[in-house]
Amino acid sequence: MAISDPYPLFPTYPELKDYHAGSFKALHDRLNELPPWCATQWDWGKQFLVFIGRNKSDHTFIRFRSEIEKFMLWCFLVADKPLDQMRKSDILDYIEFFYKPPLDWIGLANLDKFIQVSGDHQFNPEWRPFRYISQGSDTDRKKYRPSQESLKSVFTALNVFYSYLMDEELCLGNPSLIARKDCKRLIKDAQIGETKRLDQDQWQFLLDTAQRMADEDSLYERNLFLMAAMKVLFLRISELSERSDWVPVMSHFWQDQDKNWWLKVFGKGRKLRDISVPDSFLSYLERYRLWRGLSARPGMQEKEPIVEKIRGAGGMTARQLARLVEQVLLRAYDDMLLWQGKQAAQIFKDVSPHWLRHTGASMEIDRGRALKDVSEDLGHASMATTDTVYVRSAAKNRAKSGKQREV
Repeated sequence: MAISDPYPLFPTYPELKDYHAGSFKALHDRLNELPPWCATQWDWGKQFLVFIGRNKSDHTFIRFRSEIEKFMLWCFLVADKPLDQMRKSDILDYIEFFYKPPLDWIGLANLDKFIQVSGDHQFNPEWRPFRYISQGSDTDRKKYRPSQESLKSVFTALNVFYSYLMDEELCLGNPSLIARKDCKRLIKDAQIGETKRLDQDQWQFLLDTAQRMADEDSLYERNLFLMAAMKVLFLRISELSERSDWVPVMSHFWQDQDKNWWLKVFGKGRKLRDISVPDSFLSYLERYRLWRGLSARPGMQEKEPIVEKIRGAGGMTARQLARLVEQVLLRAYDDMLLWQGKQAAQIFKDVSPHWLRHTGASMEIDRGRALKDVSEDLGHASMATTDTVYVRSAAKNRAKSGKQREV
């Protein structure tokens, strides 16, 4: 039996929170074409995602929306089975579908779900629920295979979703918990993890590239500031983004009585923390502020966004900030390609914005800074997390003792 073409189920959090069927006629009509339980359970998904959007970060909302949307599309269009009737075998069937979806469910780019036309949100015909991240010019969607991290994200999202439905007395059980134990696609990983980071030469080349771009065109002053801030202050990109419940502003840079500079950040887990600001970063802060027409150092009452839009008012979203990082990475790739060839340049295509946080923290630990201080600047709940990610003491000790074996 042919599988129906997919279509988006859930818009952005602000649109979902204030959802009006009249503004989403295509979605409303499509849901009404399905069995009655689909519209009812779509509303369960909407309530859950509004709950996530209200209590978690924008990044967490987007991640959960993506996973729940794929699962509910499968329930509606493939399995034709309600959420509250799912069993372990059904979840395992979904994982097989997730592992190898139909080609026409796979896209090549991250696109908007809806297109607004005269106040009505219409389906974007190019949108697909799955995405094949191609290497270079490779666009063969048959090569799509989810990573282990993606599979784990599916089970995490389904577990939280079903737990919510149980709390709301909409479902009696959580089939995802049982299914995870028997999923043949999940691999138990006991490998020694490597931190995704740049080495000193690679980072210096990237920073020099950002500096060169800003010297050539002042529009890239934002890019230079962002690259330096994310690396040296160990920032997640979301921590510099404007969110519904937090706007990073210049007065969040503050100085204590001992003349030490700090940055107040609203981070993961809805936690506020203060990050120590090193003296070496102040010149980048001053350069950026002077370019914006501000005084060299921030004042206590300043309300200007830390990274502002060029067009329009306010701060930037995480996706917009990521594009600024990607502009520098693309230029670094092109420059390194000409200088040392494709092998040396490839790292700048592999890097994600989060690597800057890892790079900064790893270099601080290499420098010999106290693990406790690095952990607190990172915002980790415990030093054990910092050790596991960046130091890997247990692995180093095992490698050292292993060298003593004889043939």
